[in-house]
Amino acid sequence: MTRTVVESKTKTAVLGFDEPFCVIGERINPTGRKKLAAELEAGDFSTVEKDALAQVAAGATVLDINAGVVYNSNPNPNETEPPLMRKIVELVQGLVDVPLCVDSSVPGALEAGLEAAEGRPLLNSVTGEEDRLELVLPLVKKYNVPVVAISNDDTGISEDPNVRFEVAKKIVERAADFGIPAHDIVVDPLVMPIGAMATAGQQVFALVRRLREELGVNTTCGASNVSFGLPNRHGINNAFLPMAMGAGMTSAIMNPVALPVGPKKLAEKKAEVEAKGIILPADMDDETFCQLFGLGSTLPRAGKEMEAIRAANLLTNNDPHGGAWIKFNKAPSEAGAEGAGGGRRGGGRRRRA
Repeated sequence: MTRTVVESKTKTAVLGFDEPFCVIGERINPTGRKKLAAELEAGDFSTVEKDALAQVAAGATVLDINAGVVYNSNPNPNETEPPLMRKIVELVQGLVDVPLCVDSSVPGALEAGLEAAEGRPLLNSVTGEEDRLELVLPLVKKYNVPVVAISNDDTGISEDPNVRFEVAKKIVERAADFGIPAHDIVVDPLVMPIGAMATAGQQVFALVRRLREELGVNTTCGASNVSFGLPNRHGINNAFLPMAMGAGMTSAIMNPVALPVGPKKLAEKKAEVEAKGIILPADMDDETFCQLFGLGSTLPRAGKEMEAIRAANLLTNNDPHGGAWIKFNKAPSEAGAEGAGGGRRGGGRRRRA
């Protein structure tokens, strides 16, 4: 069986068809997060620290590190991103023990992350574009790391899954020319939004099966892409992930954390309760209020997608004897900071290749 090994200094994560699903936490990424981008430009890493700890507590197996901030003071990412990537990698691996995924479109930032990372990180990413192949594959070989291969090339992203398969095949073959084995290629077949393409789910399931059976590679995806633009995105994601796992997908880049209830939503709900004439105990804390009225939690915790993944691991016998499922569903009083309130700290069981 194909096994892709990713390591930190002390922990190993394995992607494989007979392994628990690998959750790659996506939160350390300033794209679309103006507040985080401003903090990073100002040298404030407090949100990065919180996101790293929360994702691992929720069950992330690997953490993706993206330092793609466009500085107002210097818009050239080739100058600003490499030192920022190095700083974030060093910071995060000092906080948590899971392996990292170094994520950038800037070759200098990729190398800076590879130099700073302890163990054997995952590199994100290479595409079928000729320039990208020539820039990234030598880094993969030099540092002996696995790499995410995204199924688009110089012609862009095709809506035809057969074309995306051929791009993936091309990347695997070109990697072999550099002496990079197929088990170190993790293909992202590109999940399309189901709201824009009704067959997007069917396409990716069929494509993942082909990638597994014909190329023998592990796979990943940006899991939330499938629900983009639709209501109740978590409901769609919760169905999509186990179905993708059943088709053979072995990892996903995703947010494992259910974000906490903010003060605005909390205040609105309290006003609604008060307007209905409901009298609450004066000493009721916000967390108890949230639990009582089904708001969620004031603290970061494992999201519903993590529940679906853990259930699928159990049903596919990638959770022997159900130990991880049982631990995840222990009451908080029994499991401390783990269990239903926050998932298992540190992700899956520790394994060595």
